[in-house]
Amino acid sequence: MKKLLLICLSFLAVAAHAELPVAVAEALKQAGIPQNSVAIYVQSVDATSPLLTHNGTKSLNPASVMKLVTTYAALDLLTPAYHWKTEIYHDGHVENGVLNGNLIIKAYGDPSFKAQEFWRLLMSLQQAGIKKISGDLILDKSHFSKNVGGKNTFDHEIWRAYNAIPSAFLVSGRNSSFKFSATETGVNIRQEFELPELQIINKMVLNQGACGAWRNNMAYGVKLNTNRATVTFNGTFSPDCGEKYLELSIFDDEKYAFYTFKKLWRELGGSFEGQLKTQENMPFSAVKVVEQASDSLGYVIRDINKWSNNLMARQLLLTIAAEKDGLPATEAKGIATINTWLLGKGMNFNELVIENGSGLSRIERISAEHLGQMLVSAYHGAVMPEFMASLPILSKDGTAMGRLKDSQSNGRAHLKTGSIDGVGAIAGYVLDANNHRHVMVMLVSHAKAAASKNAQDTLIEWVHQQP
Repeated sequence: MKKLLLICLSFLAVAAHAELPVAVAEALKQAGIPQNSVAIYVQSVDATSPLLTHNGTKSLNPASVMKLVTTYAALDLLTPAYHWKTEIYHDGHVENGVLNGNLIIKAYGDPSFKAQEFWRLLMSLQQAGIKKISGDLILDKSHFSKNVGGKNTFDHEIWRAYNAIPSAFLVSGRNSSFKFSATETGVNIRQEFELPELQIINKMVLNQGACGAWRNNMAYGVKLNTNRATVTFNGTFSPDCGEKYLELSIFDDEKYAFYTFKKLWRELGGSFEGQLKTQENMPFSAVKVVEQASDSLGYVIRDINKWSNNLMARQLLLTIAAEKDGLPATEAKGIATINTWLLGKGMNFNELVIENGSGLSRIERISAEHLGQMLVSAYHGAVMPEFMASLPILSKDGTAMGRLKDSQSNGRAHLKTGSIDGVGAIAGYVLDANNHRHVMVMLVSHAKAAASKNAQDTLIEWVHQQP
């Protein structure tokens, strides 16, 4: 009889946990999202069981919230002090500032290697005594497999920066950023980092209406030639928009790196008339000239999580593979490493599906319960400070900027957001009114998922108001 009573009490406890807070349920109803399309998990970091679970074991697409798995794994496996390196070699000899031979860049997948870092690396090369290069520029990208990234883009927007694939030598995410602004007479469009090989044809006209969804009022076309590209912009732009940006990946990783190299080398006063080549094996006679380290992983993951950088997250998964499962790095090796790592922490996530570690995927899956349990584990782990610091602060920065600005929960949560068509997600840590921290996960999989933001915010406030 006693055993039966315990079973009944357990069943009632589960049933109670499954009941959504009234305000959250109402917000979902107003958005036209059925409760069976939503999974929620809330647990105090000091508790052993959840405060609230709803469809907790359901396997759903987490969109960019999957970056939490990738970045936590990287911090724990590689340590926050991990640095990427980029090396420069030559295969000839240097005389009077002239390199009689080829310049070789060996890359290791640094996701944060921007034009500024390239400039600094080339400045170090000149300080080492090389001013003129008589040979070619050779890229060694063998750290990553040739087949990383797959052949298909996430969607039909093939030129958008989020569709760029990983590379062992990735300069500025091979991202061409176009800045739009209105003048008294027309629309100004310019490259943030100008490459002479990229030409803009501006057919935009001024529109004096409200800014609104400005991207819907313009279109672009890309034409590639052998050594240059043209981007034509058509449509309207309102002065009400202020400054807007559009990020496109026009050139592949090798050409973007090559064009950036030529621009920076020329600006530094260097001479180069060679071609671009790639190779996988470093020549036996190659001599290292300079080596440059990136910022630490603990710093780099802030860009990944706060601004939800998909390409950087994909680079990170491949870095895990390279460091823990051998070269060349592949997504499969990175996925296997993360699964093994989770098992080693006693977390058997049978439903977990990782494709590229960024959440920019139609097949990635995790349950709210397991994601919540991982976040509790992370909170009690050694890398908790770096991990939490990488998450957007509610209403203050990153993808959570401006959310719940007038709420008592303002600034009292670290939350990663995620959204793709048909998916809306949010997960992280929320402080309640008494400064007790809770893990919160909400995954929505429905055609109207984009309308779930109010329900997400309502859940954040419900957690914050817990006694």
